[in-house]
Amino acid sequence: MRITVLTPTYNRGGSIQKLYTSLDNQSIKDFEWLIVDDGSLDDTAQVVRKIQKSADFRIRYIFKENGGKHTALNEGIKNIESDLTFIVDSDDWLKPNAIETVLRYCGKFWDRNGLCGYSFLRAFPDGKINGKEFEPNEWVASYIEARINSDDTMADKAEVFYTHCLKEFPFPEYSGEKFLGEDIVWIRMARKYNMIHINEAIYVGDYQSDGLTKNRRANNIKSPVGCMHRAEDL
Repeated sequence: MRITVLTPTYNRGGSIQKLYTSLDNQSIKDFEWLIVDDGSLDDTAQVVRKIQKSADFRIRYIFKENGGKHTALNEGIKNIESDLTFIVDSDDWLKPNAIETVLRYCGKFWDRNGLCGYSFLRAFPDGKINGKEFEPNEWVASYIEARINSDDTMADKAEVFYTHCLKEFPFPEYSGEKFLGEDIVWIRMARKYNMIHINEAIYVGDYQSDGLTKNRRANNIKSPVGCMHRAEDL
């Protein structure tokens, strides 16, 4: 198994089926799906058990006490042994050729040193690209150079990381805080590694009214230590 699709989730029993359907429709099934449930109070566990019975690819499910998405990611990454980790949120989904595309580029650049992963484009449900394309395509650059120092800083992309790099840079956890911007780790990683930035949209997502992205400012206020440390890393 070369790639793990890692999905942290919380109270998304009603939407995770769409992600499963997109995984079931993948052109290549050389992956596993690891779901880390961050203490859901809805029917997520029952939905996942039903999905597991019908799937023709491996699905693992871990339930943990609620601590925030970043803690769910840490728990998942500890349990991944595949070369690559593709973080996909539970209310988003993948295009049918997503896994095939990731593995194709991984094969193309497998021998290149100093990489922590690959960054692809995201699309909205209407097909419009989230943000801008990379210039040039297949740009070898750090996250800081390509994303922080660009004019496209607010647009989300689809990142696939080498698992050993994620294990090297776990998400910091702060007592009493349940939110942490993921880019705190991407920025730290970027001081050591580059990524390949690729103009292919493989991921489809929208911003839910109760999601982390739309509520980031409020979550930052509730998590001042993590927010401060992220600002220090910029």
